Amino acid sequence: MKTINPATGKVIKEYDEMGFDEVDEIIQKANTAQADWKKTGFEERGSSLNEIAGILREQKEKLGRLMAEEMGKPLEQGIGEAEKCAWVCEYYAEHAGEFLKDDPVQTDASKSYVTFNPLGVVLAIMPWNFPFWQLFRFAAPALMAGNGAVLKHSENTTGCALKIEELIHEAGIPKDLFRTIVRDKSNMKEVIQHQGIAAVTLTGSTRAGKAVAAQAGEMLKKTVLELGGSDPSLILKDADIKASAETCVNSRLLNSGQSCIAAKRFVVVEDVYDEFLAEFTALMEARKVGNPFDDNTDVGPQARVDLRDQLHEQVNESIKNGAELVMGGEKPEGDGAFYPVTILKNVKPGMPAYSEELFGPVASIIKVKDEEEAIQVANDTNYGLGASVYSQDVKHAEEIAATKLEAGCCFVNELVKSDPRLPFGGIKNSGYGRELGLYGIHEFVNTKTVYVK
Repeated sequence: MKTINPATGKVIKEYDEMGFDEVDEIIQKANTAQADWKKTGFEERGSSLNEIAGILREQKEKLGRLMAEEMGKPLEQGIGEAEKCAWVCEYYAEHAGEFLKDDPVQTDASKSYVTFNPLGVVLAIMPWNFPFWQLFRFAAPALMAGNGAVLKHSENTTGCALKIEELIHEAGIPKDLFRTIVRDKSNMKEVIQHQGIAAVTLTGSTRAGKAVAAQAGEMLKKTVLELGGSDPSLILKDADIKASAETCVNSRLLNSGQSCIAAKRFVVVEDVYDEFLAEFTALMEARKVGNPFDDNTDVGPQARVDLRDQLHEQVNESIKNGAELVMGGEKPEGDGAFYPVTILKNVKPGMPAYSEELFGPVASIIKVKDEEEAIQVANDTNYGLGASVYSQDVKHAEEIAATKLEAGCCFVNELVKSDPRLPFGGIKNSGYGRELGLYGIHEFVNTKTVYVK
């Protein structure tokens, strides 16, 4: 198993895959450690989470560099990711006790209530695009709830995975309670179905989610799946075009376009279509693709060459089917997995740019007649992760977001983003279950009824 620098194509390091016997021992020891951990109180657990937050902040530049090297994230964004991980640790350290306190219910019993017990050891199968944040938004609530965790990270961010394990142990979390396994994704069924794994959470593609759900389902194990997205941004006729275009560009190009909640389909009513496209194009043209360690870089390389090539195929297929290239769209020569900032217009149903997730710096512009058609197009997708609405009539836009858009996260005049205080997740092929907030910590507990006569 190799990690490869996507900016240069050079191998960073090679790792030996763990055999099942080694994985089995890790899982068994994690269960032993969890049996002790669940007896600790929220204060003790919270102290460890605050220690983790402190280490993340102390090492944020080093961690940002590691992300840049392994998956190409622009350095400043990686530093910001480490800061956000510290925030989620502190958030759950402060609020987990409140979220999981016993909930009294008035019945004909002398006493009845709901209590929340940890499930055990949870397997986290995590992707490469936010190699620290994806893990910590699961690990912080899971550990605070009294669970143990086993991490299987994406192969191309193995260095990040091992660093996460190291800093968690450095903060005082028992060594066996949180462990990383180095294992190819094709060899995970026996891990998922191991009797010592109580539940599974996965962030990744819809295809991976279906496979994991099926394998876990055979053993009746709880799963939480945060999968892909083809998020729409609706630009209504009364939108502030300049502000909307800037926010939409930021959303599309965050993490070099490799975000499940990045805006991907820009659904623009015809009254403001020309104005929006001109403003959007000018802002996209100003963004620089380059070395992720360069302070002037806005868009780094794609995480892997095969992913870059797949994206290029989707762009070419869309053009063959009638989409028009506004800018970009040419695969560069030379080393690395770079891809230019790209805009496609005249995007229609049946094109990859309309119906598939384009995981990279490619924007699909879709002209619609009016608001009603904009909502119909926004919902005309197998995905349902995020959506955004841009309008100066905030109350009306809020109604659209709250009642008419089919997605798990709907934002008004802002890009879709995850926040420790708010539940995060999707519907349809974007998965099920929620991370973060009150609802996220409730995913991996036994919600138990206690009735006393």
